[in-house]
Amino acid sequence: MVHINVLKKIMCVLVVILIALTVCLWKETRGSYYVPFKTENDDSQIHRTSEKWNLLKSQDLVHEAAGGMGQMPKTLLSNENKGSISGTVEKSKKASDYVKVWDKDSSSRNLIPRLQKVRKNYLSMNKYNVTYSGKRNTAKLSPEQLLCQLRDRVNVSMIHGSDGPFNTSEWLRYLPEKSLNETVGRLGRCAVVSSAGSLKSSHLGPEIDSHDAVLRFNGAPVKGFQEDVGQKTTIRLVNSQLVTVEQQQFLRDALYNTGILIIWDPAPYHAEIHEWYRKPDYKFFEAYKLYRIRHPEQPFYILNPKMQWQLWDIIQENSLEHIQPNPPSSGTLGILIMMTLCDEVDVYEFLPSKRQTDICHYYQKFHDRACTMGAYHPLLFEKNLVKHINQGTDEDIYTHGKVTLPGFRNVHC
Repeated sequence: MVHINVLKKIMCVLVVILIALTVCLWKETRGSYYVPFKTENDDSQIHRTSEKWNLLKSQDLVHEAAGGMGQMPKTLLSNENKGSISGTVEKSKKASDYVKVWDKDSSSRNLIPRLQKVRKNYLSMNKYNVTYSGKRNTAKLSPEQLLCQLRDRVNVSMIHGSDGPFNTSEWLRYLPEKSLNETVGRLGRCAVVSSAGSLKSSHLGPEIDSHDAVLRFNGAPVKGFQEDVGQKTTIRLVNSQLVTVEQQQFLRDALYNTGILIIWDPAPYHAEIHEWYRKPDYKFFEAYKLYRIRHPEQPFYILNPKMQWQLWDIIQENSLEHIQPNPPSSGTLGILIMMTLCDEVDVYEFLPSKRQTDICHYYQKFHDRACTMGAYHPLLFEKNLVKHINQGTDEDIYTHGKVTLPGFRNVHC
């Protein structure tokens, strides 16, 4: 009997413990999953906090992808505590919150260590014997003043028969009879299409093809990439290295048979035409002649090498630090050519958009940050200049990688 009573007491204690555990578990579960009702203000505050966090996180990712680019992305954060403003201004402000574009005051300090070292090596090498003695504009010129400098001091011209060693009967056979201006006529809206990897998946093809003329670079293809880069090619600017490298198949690839060709080759800083002719950077003259024999009807021009250093002088004059003593990139040369020929020029992905990537070209899988920031060319400083004279919006740069520049005939000094 005693054993039965003890057993009953033990069973009661176990039941009480089980009930207590059940109640505790229920309270814990209820507390874990209970979501209090949020007022509209609470919800908007959480949403704004989340937006700010995502924006800052995005900015960190851009900095990481840019490899220490530093001041390239400018992130504009709105002040949430300011009073209500008009709907139009509010929309504009919200749009600007997410716009990260090239900083026109970017400096070599923003380069990753590898590119800083490369830049210093080029400064010490000075392959082209650059001895710049011009002034340095410590006070930044206005965009209008800079445009006037470019228009008045950069002579965008092609080699013609009166240029020293080219005034022979042999060369007259190869050089185009008409000038470039005569060949293209007066152009309205033009597009300059970089080869940047950020053009991939841009869907800019139809917009690019809507222009009156399109300039492309080197071996950048259109076949298979029409949706992103378009298919119209009016002018193709190629460098002399491409023409002389057998792997590029310049004389055989049908890619080069469309539109007008222009070739450029670096010359020493102070060299006259005859000096450069005797010792070009790449020996492209024979390849040029062979191409002209095979395609006599296709206009093919040689860019006067003095132009590149006239442009370089202006970039250096308007940069606070020493730039690489090497010629400007094909990109900037092409931009200046089209500004000479057209009323207005849209440049695509020279300044990177939100699609910025370390992939050098949209048609390759080669990765190198130097393709955006520059190593051999003073590309960083070229981009600073282009950003400064841009007449479009930061939103156009961010979404389309598009810079809009006036043609020189529309620049009033």
